[in-house]
Amino acid sequence: MKALTFAFATLALPAHAQTTAAETDLTVMLDWFVNPDHAPIVLAQELGYFSEAGLAVALVTPSDPNDPPRMVAAGRVDIAVSYQPQLHLSRHQDLPVTRVGTLVETPLTCLVVLAESGIESPADLEGRKVGFAVAGVQEVMLDAMLAEGGLAPDAVEQINIGWSISPALMSGQVDGVIGAFRNFELNQLRLEGFEGRCLYPEAHGIPAYDELIYLADPARMDAAAVAGFLDATERATAFIKNDPEAAWDMFSATASELQTPLNEAAWHDTWPRFAGRPAALDAGRYLRFEAFLAQQGATPGGLPLSDLALDVNAP
Repeated sequence: MKALTFAFATLALPAHAQTTAAETDLTVMLDWFVNPDHAPIVLAQELGYFSEAGLAVALVTPSDPNDPPRMVAAGRVDIAVSYQPQLHLSRHQDLPVTRVGTLVETPLTCLVVLAESGIESPADLEGRKVGFAVAGVQEVMLDAMLAEGGLAPDAVEQINIGWSISPALMSGQVDGVIGAFRNFELNQLRLEGFEGRCLYPEAHGIPAYDELIYLADPARMDAAAVAGFLDATERATAFIKNDPEAAWDMFSATASELQTPLNEAAWHDTWPRFAGRPAALDAGRYLRFEAFLAQQGATPGGLPLSDLALDVNAP
């Protein structure tokens, strides 16, 4: 996603969301610069839902997408947008963070190849070059997909390409990239005149998971404020799903940097994936992915659900 070129340091609060004595301050760190993935949060702000929930929400963006869990653990922010796979690694690194809600409830990550390459399954990658953006989970996912295709990890040449995802593929530096987002990189390739093909992790040996989630420190968080935040974003998600075109117009109007062909194309591939019930917890997803990482040797495994995720509305 770093292929997009704009970033915000902080989003200003609209007039209706200015802090009053009755409002609770809540600082939310996004996983990266503002993009269509964050529409429920931005529109909850624009529509006044946060203010109606008694919240004064400040949105901030990180300089590194690995920062949000650490910022929550350090008490620098109240809620962070992050990724379910990163949550498991963070907990095994003893960071006191847990999933309190879901933003995007389906995987977005995929292994992208060019359609003209003839690669139609992980087995077809034998002897090819595959790039990854972030060491760690992406390598684990790639190895699992290769294994599902009957290949060992060394059957491909794995190259750290950083965040040069689409350019590395278009230039022929690699034959495939793991870590591409199917709602962004596939559209970026198309706009550059290339047809991409997505090999879906959840179709090739990897348990389905929540792509984007909300993290908080359970010992520090204001549970009522978090519940109010999730309720407001649920209302915004309903607004989006009821009228996605009006929602896009409102969302894109919040910043000129959002008004690009890539963001508009990504919007149509993103909004159906927003969690309609962000507070609801699918316990199986977290237990299965915890077991998967342990089976792959990425973590010792064994974390109970209570260490990974909670439902703030549960009695």
